[in-house]
Amino acid sequence: MSELLWFVAHTRPRCEKKLVQFCEREQISAKLPCYRAAHKYRGKTVVFRRPLFPGYVFLQLIGEQRRKVYNSDFVANLLDVPDQEPFAVQLGEILQALETDLEIRLAPTIGKGMRVKIKQGPLRGMEAWVEERYGTNTALLRLDFIGQAAAVKEAASADRAQVSSRSVASTHVH
Repeated sequence: MSELLWFVAHTRPRCEKKLVQFCEREQISAKLPCYRAAHKYRGKTVVFRRPLFPGYVFLQLIGEQRRKVYNSDFVANLLDVPDQEPFAVQLGEILQALETDLEIRLAPTIGKGMRVKIKQGPLRGMEAWVEERYGTNTALLRLDFIGQAAAVKEAASADRAQVSSRSVASTHVH
């Protein structure tokens, strides 16, 4: 019998949970880290589970299972994991953290050159380019208007690569 190895299934759009169900039917080990999300609909709060890493399911496979998974209707690509041991440790830690009541969500990388939309504060709704990033929660934005650019230091949020403008620390024109 072959050794169980970790693979990362890059799924077709919105097929993560379908792939997990397929794997359960085929007795294949599949992990889909999910977090709880709540939305209000007409005054009622509905809680559901969302994939922490949209588009990815983590699989432990033996050789002959690889083809079966790849040929399912739910997989766009099956990626090899070159460093099995660190991957298993990191995935285990993420799954353990998700079992707690702590708020956990994917933290996108907001970096230099990215286009962002300011979602809170006095500049809400404005779009800008990230000029520089300082630490985990501050970004220097370039706001283009009337043929000029102004650099605005803003507090960065990890929510869908958007930037919060709660506290403007400095503004200057280049």
